[in-house]
Amino acid sequence: MGPTGAGPGRAVLPGPVRGWLGAVAGLAAVAVALLGARYGGAGGPGRADVRVRGLLGDAGASWRRLAEGADFLGEPVGAAGLVAAGVLGCLVARRPRAAVLLLGGVGASVAATTLLKPVVGRTIHGGYLAFPSGHTAFLTAFALVVALVVSGRLGLGRTAGLSLVLAAGAVGGALMGWAQIVLDAHYPTDVLGGWCTALAVVPAVAWMVDRLADSPAHTRN
Repeated sequence: MGPTGAGPGRAVLPGPVRGWLGAVAGLAAVAVALLGARYGGAGGPGRADVRVRGLLGDAGASWRRLAEGADFLGEPVGAAGLVAAGVLGCLVARRPRAAVLLLGGVGASVAATTLLKPVVGRTIHGGYLAFPSGHTAFLTAFALVVALVVSGRLGLGRTAGLSLVLAAGAVGGALMGWAQIVLDAHYPTDVLGGWCTALAVVPAVAWMVDRLADSPAHTRN
């Protein structure tokens, strides 16, 4: 991903992390492809899925309520509310480019999982398409975008900025992924696929947003 002309605090893909996140996006895309090839057409869990599910065990009533709350954030009403709040925050902070990234990054990540599911053809519970997890991709993408905006706003360097973005993506993906697994909505490898999908998509969308916003045709208007 090449450089853009975005100034400090304006770019949604800050220069210090641009190259590294490009590499992460490439590796994540490869991981999605490999996982899709491995579990394509499968109708049950693999060995890794069984082991991870066994380690998590059965959630108690309080943990299950927490999982259901996290799951709600990936449902249409919950997701719309979370994105709307994020977009409003970006606009109040006078960061319209960040608002575009939030809509585009989250939307593209979920769309990618929707398109991949019938291609991979992995099912759960007798026929529901499962790979990759759209819920996990959604919350991971949301967390990545928020971290990118914060990193750019604070002017963080490469190490701090990359650490913040990857940590936020890990937390968002882990929370939603855990919920999907304990609720038996997805296999663990579906969750991993959703997490990697967001890691592959969000940096690419951020790069495109910066390129379009800094294009000569746009800056003249």
